[in-house]
Amino acid sequence: MVEVTNELIFELLKQIQADLSQMKGDIRDLKTRMTAVEEAIAGIYKAIAGVNRRLDRVDERLERLERRTNLIDG
Repeated sequence: MVEVTNELIFELLKQIQADLSQMKGDIRDLKTRMTAVEEAIAGIYKAIAGVNRRLDRVDERLERLERRTNLIDG
């Protein structure tokens, strides 16, 4: 049976500390990457809003042309 000594406990604590340090770095990296993903999604939403705005203007122009050319009732 392995004898539990202060040295063994100290080595295990050092390994746990090293693992936690690595995890902190990984979490920091994931946060940075998540922020980039959120910014990209926000950019996509902004682009979609721009496209919708342009489509609304095209729709208004088309309706105006249809009225002028008597293609619709109204």
